[in-house]
Amino acid sequence: MKVLIVMASLLLLGGCATDGQAPWTSLLSPASCSKLSSEQELALNLADDLANDGKLHASLANLQSLPDNLSEVRLRKAKVYRLLGRNEAEPLYRSLIGGCLNAEAEHGLGQLYAARGDNGQAQAHLQRAARLAPTDEKIRNDLGVVYLNQLRLDDARFEFLTAIELKQNNQLAAVNMVTLLLYQNNWPQAAEIVSRAKLSPEQFTEAQQRAEKLKTPAPAKPATGNQVAAVSDALPTPIK
Repeated sequence: MKVLIVMASLLLLGGCATDGQAPWTSLLSPASCSKLSSEQELALNLADDLANDGKLHASLANLQSLPDNLSEVRLRKAKVYRLLGRNEAEPLYRSLIGGCLNAEAEHGLGQLYAARGDNGQAQAHLQRAARLAPTDEKIRNDLGVVYLNQLRLDDARFEFLTAIELKQNNQLAAVNMVTLLLYQNNWPQAAEIVSRAKLSPEQFTEAQQRAEKLKTPAPAKPATGNQVAAVSDALPTPIK
């Protein structure tokens, strides 16, 4: 009788967990990504190099020659579409939620919503990404950007310092930290970080301009499609 009860309980658990979702055991750890062939790895590396060089359309063309069932391909396509400002980015990121690139998918969605000026949604996705990949300095920096955009200064400082300590010479997080300090009119500490991180005069000017923008009250209306670029420019060092 006890054996039957245990088996029935397991069946019930399995039934609840598989109601349109992955089996409950899969929730314990993300699934592993499929192993790539050497040719696929070369194609992905080429697409990455093209994207890093700013050749986004060429990068996308190379990705389109690869199978869409590969998570790594969908992630890179989503990033390119996001940088091109195309709507295909969001469904691609969402297709990766719960899989082997879960943290990267949450990160990408956070970046999308941050660019739209939706700090609430951006924060939710980036917080989940940070829980999944707590040592990823890019995620921590981007979460700090969203906190700073909300003027949650203590939270932003924590994330920027975490990003700086996780990666030496992290100039992206250093510029954002300088932005925060200049917003607080803490010029001595800002100058110290500029010197320590060896920021250029152009980077300091960028931080100063963004600090001034943060001091300017934003108009009390939701961002529309043609406001995305303006909202993104008002952020500290843009999320990439």
